[in-house]
Amino acid sequence: MQEKRRYFIELAYDGTAYHGWQRQPQSISVQEVLEDGLNKMLREKIAVQGAGRTDAGVHAAFMVAHFDYKGEIDLEHLVYRLNRWLPKDIAVYEVKPVVENAHARFHAYKRSYEYHFLLRPDPFQVMQAYVLFRKPDFKLMQEAAAILPEYKDFECFSRSNTDVKTYICDLTEAYFEFKDHKVIFHITANRFLRNMVRAVVGTLLDIGYGKKTIEDLHEIIASKNRSNAGASAPAGGLFLTKIHYPEELFL
Repeated sequence: MQEKRRYFIELAYDGTAYHGWQRQPQSISVQEVLEDGLNKMLREKIAVQGAGRTDAGVHAAFMVAHFDYKGEIDLEHLVYRLNRWLPKDIAVYEVKPVVENAHARFHAYKRSYEYHFLLRPDPFQVMQAYVLFRKPDFKLMQEAAAILPEYKDFECFSRSNTDVKTYICDLTEAYFEFKDHKVIFHITANRFLRNMVRAVVGTLLDIGYGKKTIEDLHEIIASKNRSNAGASAPAGGLFLTKIHYPEELFL
């Protein structure tokens, strides 16, 4: 009898219609829809393990999940059939075999997010960006963002009452990119806490609007208190954009 093999599935989704990545008891999630598709295509109950959890309304330009399957798979045909079956706001890019212990979450060593702002309304991007009707001081926000990699403990930006064992994150970059009427905040770390990026963005906006100062940012991080940081920015502007894995996982 053939042993089960493990596969990584790479996909993207617009999170607007979903209650996040993770399966929920009474709400539709991306994980549930993807599992339903794999169940139908492979005629077997398939469970997928994602690289992380995106919150309700958050998007992924690049998400990875793994699943196990015992039979033979025509990988290219599986991708074709999934994309014909899945709703238009979820797209599968590739399914690839990996070593048997490869784990989509635990073997990821670096993740990147983007937060998108619009400086004027755009009907074609309204669900994928945060429209700022009043322009903040992005120069000041850029200076504040540059401070973030100096720190490791980001408890002040974590959702309260989570079950994480550590608030330590190795944050390697945080900066703003400017493209005409669009501004993109880039942030990369080995791991992120629940709600962390949106809390960071909300705090940087407070600095840009003069509600907080750069010195306040140092004090907020040192306080380890979520209530001292800014309100979370809206979910619709946030994208998971990249997940990095060791090359030796792939066959």
